[in-house]
Amino acid sequence: MAIQRILIVDDSPTERYYLTDILVKNGFSVSTAENGEEALAKIKADKPQLILMDVVMPGANGFQVTRSIARDPELQDVPVIICSSKNQETDRIWGLRQGAKDYLVKPVDAAALLAKIAALGG
Repeated sequence: MAIQRILIVDDSPTERYYLTDILVKNGFSVSTAENGEEALAKIKADKPQLILMDVVMPGANGFQVTRSIARDPELQDVPVIICSSKNQETDRIWGLRQGAKDYLVKPVDAAALLAKIAALGG
């Protein structure tokens, strides 16, 4: 199944705009959420085909939200790519352990992001 609908979860308006711009220019349909709680509500209301998840956000962090998605039988088939400024190897490993399919460090490279989406079936 080709990925078309992507949810961007990030508390930074600049980051949401930057990622949305890359994805829309490449033909994806994008929705956004500013925090984990809003993301979970949007995912349940209209299930995306991919989620780009920030880690450091108010309320539930990206690791926690990724874990709840991975453990929810109705949502666990939605891949999550973490996009974070946390650039330590331990952060990447922890993110993948929470259920993320991949991990990108900000600033996200457009070509790398599009390659990761393509690898997931985009």
